[in-house]
Amino acid sequence: MPMPPPLRQPKSKHSTWQTLRKILLRTRNHLLKQLTLLVLLVSVWDAPIQAQSQTDDQRGYLLPPQNIVSILDAPRPPNIVVSPTLDIVALLQQRNLPTIGELALPMHRLAGMRINPRNSTPWKSPSAISIALLPIDTTSTSETRVLAPRGTKLGWAQFSPSGSHLSYAVIRDTGVELWVIDLSTGTPRPLTDASLNATWGAPCEWLADSSGVLCRFRMSARGAPPVAPNLPDGPNIQEHDGLPAQLRSFQDLLENRIEEELFIYHFTSQISTVELSTGRRSAIGAPGIYSRVQGAPDSHHMLVETIQRPFSRAVPANRFSKSIEVWDRNGSIRSVFDSPIADTVPIGGVRSGQRAHQWNPSESATLVWTEALDNGDPKVEVTHRDSIRFHRAPFEGTATEFFRTEFRLTDIAWTQSGTALISEFDRKTRWTRSWLLDAITHEARQLFNRSTEDIYSHPGRPLRLPGNGQRRTSILEHNNDIYLTGPGASPRGDYPFVDRLNLDTLVTERIFQAVENSYERVVTVLNPNGNVLLTRYESQTEPPNYVIRNVLSNTQLSITNYTDPAPFLRSATRQLLTYERNDGVALSATLFLPPNYRQGERLPVLIWAYPREFTNRQAASQMRGSQHRFTEFRGASHLFLLTQGYAVVDGPSMPIIGSGETANDTFVEQLVASASAVIDTVVGLGVADRDRIIIGGHSYGAFMAANLLAHTDLFQAGIARSGAYNRTLTPFGFQNERRTFWQAQDVYTQISPFFHASKIEEPLLLIHGELDDNSGTFPIQSERMFTALKGHGTTVRYVTLPHESHTYSARESILHVISEMLRWCDKHVGLSASN
Repeated sequence: MPMPPPLRQPKSKHSTWQTLRKILLRTRNHLLKQLTLLVLLVSVWDAPIQAQSQTDDQRGYLLPPQNIVSILDAPRPPNIVVSPTLDIVALLQQRNLPTIGELALPMHRLAGMRINPRNSTPWKSPSAISIALLPIDTTSTSETRVLAPRGTKLGWAQFSPSGSHLSYAVIRDTGVELWVIDLSTGTPRPLTDASLNATWGAPCEWLADSSGVLCRFRMSARGAPPVAPNLPDGPNIQEHDGLPAQLRSFQDLLENRIEEELFIYHFTSQISTVELSTGRRSAIGAPGIYSRVQGAPDSHHMLVETIQRPFSRAVPANRFSKSIEVWDRNGSIRSVFDSPIADTVPIGGVRSGQRAHQWNPSESATLVWTEALDNGDPKVEVTHRDSIRFHRAPFEGTATEFFRTEFRLTDIAWTQSGTALISEFDRKTRWTRSWLLDAITHEARQLFNRSTEDIYSHPGRPLRLPGNGQRRTSILEHNNDIYLTGPGASPRGDYPFVDRLNLDTLVTERIFQAVENSYERVVTVLNPNGNVLLTRYESQTEPPNYVIRNVLSNTQLSITNYTDPAPFLRSATRQLLTYERNDGVALSATLFLPPNYRQGERLPVLIWAYPREFTNRQAASQMRGSQHRFTEFRGASHLFLLTQGYAVVDGPSMPIIGSGETANDTFVEQLVASASAVIDTVVGLGVADRDRIIIGGHSYGAFMAANLLAHTDLFQAGIARSGAYNRTLTPFGFQNERRTFWQAQDVYTQISPFFHASKIEEPLLLIHGELDDNSGTFPIQSERMFTALKGHGTTVRYVTLPHESHTYSARESILHVISEMLRWCDKHVGLSASN
């Protein structure tokens, strides 16, 4: 790879003008502030005392222009669940945006999980407001619609395996109920009262014979929750046994005894079956902390994972000690494995011993799991990393090994006839292989062997039998054929496809691929011939809708009618840009120009990006995404700047290339080279001026933005949302970096913008959710970055969002973030900056 440009190299061509302009702007702004202050003093002196008008910095949430508010308040497209009989779909209409009041409801942060303690649900639970049942029949116009009762939400919709009923949860303020709809009558009815325990997620799943459901309930008569004492009963102490424990920066961990008691109180449940016909509940076993309950295909056995004490204050609940057992509905229990606490798992490794237990869906009661042959450590040299084993009911004797993988096992899927599709992955080389394994002879045939970074060669993933969102269902199979759906990536962009793969010959046949000027993704295949498909269709001018496509007649029929929430923005232009970095790496980006753009007009530009790592330049140069997709404006999207006359460069390639563990050794240099290339491109098109460009990003994109401000003079300002800026606070790796801080101190220091805060001269807007739950992006990252910049005299604004996590949810928060971004851009590169 040719040497990248030296740091701050872009100064050589334009730095004199930029430096002079910055001095003039700062002088002008200083004089304007003094003049404004003088006018205000005179006004106050002469004016009578009266109520003061609002100022931009007054407490309260800001509102962006009304056209942005209207777009955000428009209905969203529905989610879809397809029946396993492939003859009916459930359309779940989601609520638009929660209010800040809803996010402010009580929340417990326990063992890496966030729950609403009032109704025993995840803090951010499903939020459907209605369910519509539509037959997949071109001659039928009937529809059954269920509305959420006032003050409730609907979620976790699942068809019964027979396709005769649909279950869904009604989420109330104080509890969760399960309801079912008889599809033959369209009549909904409650199956349980509001006593389900959904702290682990979906509280129920259908039994395989559709006779009822398997659920977790809150303990009856559990009393009041534990209350913290007024005085502590002693210090909180942690210790370790001396083994290496290189852990990521987990959040929301248990911190003291009272939190351990709260964890037990809220996450303990009673396993029970509920009959579909009568609603009769039958308890199985004693109450416990059951992190997973999954019924077997025989509807009699179940896989139960139970969290065991002592708990850890260093890792979340999914790494706690647990027992894996097979129960039956008579109460008999057979132990499978006791999994120790996973607080010493190596970076990039897995648990030692057994893991990933699941039922083989093609047999009545056969348990399958994986065992690491390298003690879970990717640095151990072994001929095979994983062993796959199975054990059939009645689970006597020892388990049988039926396959070993050279790489780390990533997935096992089963066809309806019992063939296993096994995938393995090597992290170091980013290489993957897939195998077909005969259920009887255990003969393995290699199906795919490719680099995961080579998206052009992506063969697709097998379609699953639809219907039940929680159960790991079989691969959809017709006449010994399965179906593979893939992105269809190419130098022209993505054109999704579906192929038919014959399990005997391993020959594939292309059934369908999206055509030019559209983006159409296959949801499922609706008939054995494979010529009728359910797809999600969209184009630049047509919003996404679900359609029934007949491949033979080349016709389509829409079954949803989602309309464009922002029709005036369809006149905005979208252009795919391709260009090269100075080391020859091919890059791409999407350029959005606002409505009514006049050719040749130079606009203020926001560049919004996110770096990604690659092992080779060929993979980094491949085209990703599609210019034919419908542009949806959701959440705190940077694309809303289009409504105010800005140009936006969306998702420009920022590849960080290096083999093995070396990619980040030249992180900053490669970042600068990529940023210089995209700026040269948009300036060369006549769209941008070099002195009116802002860089922005979220999470790792925020990290990127701060680095570019620290090491270049390419941008006039920056926006960094929910980022990490000091990598010594994530010392055991981040992103694809597997080296620890102590192994690569120079790298951690060089790529941490916090260590280079004194070099940042351009204004920076920092935004962070006060309850950020993402590993590594603690709010203290932005807090300390703000303090560092302030200490060096940099113009900086720091906005924290109450009750918000790594991504922002509340309507008030999202509108405020958009307002902050618009104000920041206006002030530093927009009309306000140029007057």
